[in-house]
Amino acid sequence: MSAASRRTGTALIRRGHWLTLPDCKQVLVVAHTMTYAQRLREVCALLESDLRIQVAFTIAPHVFGDGVSRLLQDLRTAVLPWEEAVRTEFDLALAAGSRGIEQVRAPLVRLSHGAGHIKLLRETESPEAADPIRPPGMLSRRYLVRDGRVVPAAIALGHEQDREQLAQSCPEALPVAAVVGDPCYDRIAASLPHRAEYRRALGLGDRQGLVVVASTWGRSSSFGHFDALLPRLLSELPRDGYRTALLVHPNVWAGHSSWQMQAWLAALRRRGVAVVPPEADWQTLLIAADWVIGDHGSVTSYATLAGAPILLARSPDREVHPASPAAALALTAPALSPLHPLEEQLRYAAAEYRSEEHARVAGLISSEPGRFHRNMRALLYRLLRLGQPAYLPAAGQLPAPPPLSSWTGEAVA
Repeated sequence: MSAASRRTGTALIRRGHWLTLPDCKQVLVVAHTMTYAQRLREVCALLESDLRIQVAFTIAPHVFGDGVSRLLQDLRTAVLPWEEAVRTEFDLALAAGSRGIEQVRAPLVRLSHGAGHIKLLRETESPEAADPIRPPGMLSRRYLVRDGRVVPAAIALGHEQDREQLAQSCPEALPVAAVVGDPCYDRIAASLPHRAEYRRALGLGDRQGLVVVASTWGRSSSFGHFDALLPRLLSELPRDGYRTALLVHPNVWAGHSSWQMQAWLAALRRRGVAVVPPEADWQTLLIAADWVIGDHGSVTSYATLAGAPILLARSPDREVHPASPAAALALTAPALSPLHPLEEQLRYAAAEYRSEEHARVAGLISSEPGRFHRNMRALLYRLLRLGQPAYLPAAGQLPAPPPLSSWTGEAVA
């Protein structure tokens, strides 16, 4: 966090009656990681243009917190040091993670941060994980209860089946659960008619197919085995017919450092693969894609909305919740083979693509399609004890992406 950001955030607390609008409701946004911060930006947009509300951010300690400070600095937000944020009373707090939220002095809304609840509680994390049927990590008692008390004032869920899972894994949290839908689902769906515009912005030729390669984080992710896949992207897909964009989960960048990731992927960038930085908006790339090669991460599940054939590079059964969109996709998407030409497999995936199968997977992401912004705003204003602004919030069109060429070229040594 920059010194300027710290001063700006601290000043919000200390100015008191010197503020021009001193009686605002105070909202704290708890940004643990870049992934969480990006999800929370969508929610913060529901509070914009309301002069009754002041928003401040804080960065909670997290092993994957690298990059959050830069992101918030680029947004020119007021950022409070974590130690000061947890000593201060707020009218509302928002978080997409759970570490340290019991220290926050405010009614807190805990959101999900991906396409459903995919990853199961790790077997080493708690006694819950020893149960033959492990719960999804973010819906487990370990992450919702402290000292016998449910910490969040509200738990915002994407799908009705998440509420059913919560009834099994942490029934005492059911009274504060609210099914609101999924913001990425709604934004992608609203932006699908603009596919041609996004492809032009990316610089794709009329005869060029875009292959988006997506990886989540962790040892079972695609990136953990990219040494086998990446050379094939370079050698088997001719540049005149294909462009490739690489989407790697921000936790990989935070865990290994941006410098190291750029160094590892420098040869790919020099040979025309677009290495998308972790702060970039990935949703327009899915809409523009002709194929997606992915794993069990959320980005691959969101790709079922975009109409592109999907090849699965990896899907580890022991880590994936069996009722999640990722598990459903693993039963329908063709598996990437190391023994057959990549271009041949892309043609196979296109020929076998069935939109109704992808629609069934996408239907597991949100049971409130098109209503996230309306539902979420109603929840926030109820907890703030304010009347809602007199207009309907809706998912807007995603902005056009930069050209793929901006993400290729020489890496900084």
